[in-house]
Amino acid sequence: MQWMGLRVGLLLKDGLVITAYYDSDGAVQGDTELQQWWKEVVEIGHGDKKDEEWWPKMEKKSELVETCTTIIWMASALHAAVNFGQYPYAGYLPNRPTISRRFMPEAGSKEYEELERNPDGVFLKTITSQLQTILGVSLIEILSRHSSDEVYLGQRETAEWTSDGKALEAFKEFGERLVEIENRIISMNEDESLKNRKGPVEVPYTLLHPNTSDFTRVGGLTGRGVPNSVSI
Repeated sequence: MQWMGLRVGLLLKDGLVITAYYDSDGAVQGDTELQQWWKEVVEIGHGDKKDEEWWPKMEKKSELVETCTTIIWMASALHAAVNFGQYPYAGYLPNRPTISRRFMPEAGSKEYEELERNPDGVFLKTITSQLQTILGVSLIEILSRHSSDEVYLGQRETAEWTSDGKALEAFKEFGERLVEIENRIISMNEDESLKNRKGPVEVPYTLLHPNTSDFTRVGGLTGRGVPNSVSI
């Protein structure tokens, strides 16, 4: 389960980094800026859910680690798996039409008879027009491309991003863990006994491959790679 491996890696990183700055649960409780931020997240950011019992109390290091991991996971790996996999499937528009221009025909109508005679033709007349298809596929291709200056999870553009030795060591361990995940994904995809890895079309699933080891800055429709954060 690739997502489990990545999430465990994020937990590892968060645990190492947070431990470097918070040596006890009391330190978490005593950080006034952290507590104010969490109060705003719960009571203002999610005002309709503020009274739910499942909210972490933000009184323990473990709660801070889990919260940070969830936020990082959603803004990086989770979104990357959804975003960068669009083109291989939706690049052929009949797989995922963006619009239906006609109602479903009712039995006994002329439209229904046409559907029975020529289902493919009716389908093509119903879905997106050619011009809209070109625009839609072009947009999906752009969204699915990694930029040439992409900085992937576990990478930094410079080695001098902090002078804190503990943070540098934690980040180094995190990067090494991500490379281990990469190698495991590749190994599992190449294992012929795991028949569910590629499916009948022989396309391996690589969307949760972090691509931490790639410093080529080539980008493009690679079908792999988790940026540090994703935004549109």
